[in-house]
Amino acid sequence: MTELLVAGRFNGPARSGNGGYTAGALAALVDGDLVEVTLRRPPPLDTPMTVRTADGVTTASYDGQPVAEATVVDVALEEVAPVAPDVAADAMLRYAGRRVHPFPTCFGCGTDRAAGDGLRIFPGPVGDDPGRVASLWVPHESDVATTWAALDCVGGWSSDLEGRPSVLGRMTARLEWLPVVGDPHVVVGRHLRDEGRKTFTASALFDGDGRLVARAVHTWLQVDPSVFN
Repeated sequence: MTELLVAGRFNGPARSGNGGYTAGALAALVDGDLVEVTLRRPPPLDTPMTVRTADGVTTASYDGQPVAEATVVDVALEEVAPVAPDVAADAMLRYAGRRVHPFPTCFGCGTDRAAGDGLRIFPGPVGDDPGRVASLWVPHESDVATTWAALDCVGGWSSDLEGRPSVLGRMTARLEWLPVVGDPHVVVGRHLRDEGRKTFTASALFDGDGRLVARAVHTWLQVDPSVFN
């Protein structure tokens, strides 16, 4: 039996774990190149979760109830084209989260997080396309969970998080390698479609030379932020 703990600094909403970080931390315990993680309820902070694997599903549970479930899958991920670093830097100036942010202390994209504390990924629209966003990111740490977190929020901001505040429900990701600490990277998000309360997006992480580091697809669930903060 293994335990998984999401430390308090890795929050998404104020009172629960960042979805991408939590999913990545669980994915790191799974032997597979392409892992899908489904979040069943808000991940608790600073609380040990029991991790067990049965019938190909690795489950993190708290108080006897599943929090997240991970499986190895074989699917084709959506393509996301790279964006040049200077274009990403320009896009950050139009980051919608500077105006209205449902979760301003989020580890991944929160505007209230200091440099070196949160990732400070601030994805803004690329050109005139609001469904394609990009941000620069210089990693201060490099592991599977942090890389999944970097791939997380950029997908959400490719949709209308101001009008449709949402939390991560499912994420599938493949890492080619881990990002290099201190080197500039670019994260790109692409909106795919909306279906009722669900939003589907894709994202990719590139190094400064435009080489693919990792990619992901996401399912988001529309929520009332006051319930999570």
